[in-house]
Amino acid sequence: MLAIVCPGQGSQTPGFLAPWLELPGFRDRMSWLGAVAGLDLIGHGTESDAETIKDTAVAQPLIVSSGLVSLLALFEHPSDGFRSVAVAAGHSVGEITAAAASGVLTAEQAMVFVRERGRAMAEASAATPTGMAAVVGGEADEVLATIERHGLTPANINGAGQVVAAGTLEQLEALKADPPAKARVIPLQVAGAFHTHHMGSAVDLLAGHARAISTHDARVRLLSNADGHVVQGGHDVLRRLVKQVSSPVRWDLCMQTMLDLGVTGLIEIPPAGTLVGLAKRAMPGVETLALKSPDDIEAAQRMIREHGTADAADNPVHAASTPAPRLVIAPSKGSVELEPVAAGDTVDPGAVVAHVSTLRDTYDVTAPHGGQVIEWLVEDGDPVSPGQPLLRLHPLSR
Repeated sequence: MLAIVCPGQGSQTPGFLAPWLELPGFRDRMSWLGAVAGLDLIGHGTESDAETIKDTAVAQPLIVSSGLVSLLALFEHPSDGFRSVAVAAGHSVGEITAAAASGVLTAEQAMVFVRERGRAMAEASAATPTGMAAVVGGEADEVLATIERHGLTPANINGAGQVVAAGTLEQLEALKADPPAKARVIPLQVAGAFHTHHMGSAVDLLAGHARAISTHDARVRLLSNADGHVVQGGHDVLRRLVKQVSSPVRWDLCMQTMLDLGVTGLIEIPPAGTLVGLAKRAMPGVETLALKSPDDIEAAQRMIREHGTADAADNPVHAASTPAPRLVIAPSKGSVELEPVAAGDTVDPGAVVAHVSTLRDTYDVTAPHGGQVIEWLVEDGDPVSPGQPLLRLHPLSR
């Protein structure tokens, strides 16, 4: 089972785009997405220095566009990716890349959304001097307690012994002077306290834009930063993209869901390296590849052949996107408790039809589009896995 993962801000380095421009069509596609974003993305990806591409308004469109265009080098036709890739996930802004690659947004919609996201987050960052720092090592509970003691937010819980703290520069300096035992504090090349309350104004702006964006359901299992759950409906994906700007990224839970699903191969698209580093420590036994340059394409295509899904029918989320019937899927691993809904009943869009319980939490399962119940595919109390079909619905005409 193959996963494609998309990196977030801080993964960009000066000149990382240069080798990709040798591929046929790559420059033209980047120029087009740059026109949509209103930025010289080629110039920023090849000539701009580290300080320039650290700017949130530049970094975010650059990361999303380079990821989307490089993906086209792996598949002759975009639909080939839907037949081969079982799981997609993105870290922070990379979640926009993953949403577009999964068919929820068009590339142009993704670029407009990330353009506005980057600008709004840059403006929010300018209001108060803020930043982020990685805390590597230490005991997990003590790390979180120390971060909170200094008034910071654990903005990224990345797993593999890494938590990213975010807050004011003074708070980060205090953390560096008084770190958790056996932990290192490493400042990150980002220009704000992302995924914290400092980004509240950006959330408000993006929520307004989101009301005007049309979406499609994800055509592969798309994991959410919020909780590692498989997300099915396009509207839910977009709502989560807005909310995650001021909410912590739980990449540790995304990696756990990939393990629960049985992922055997993981490819990180450009600018690659960070997420593969985390996966090597937290996902033992999973083959990984950081797609850093065109020299890595042959290895990536070999992994697609060996780990990819051979038949689209094997992917229940892909099957769910066909016109009829529709499937309601489990968001996470756990045991299922069914609502009193029977064959022939009609459920409204967004209605809760079941619950999935873990040892710690219980999560609602909703029917994104509603419809008439054809049949349950599980029984009350059954163990379920992320993305497993639970209920078959026949869509009703509007």
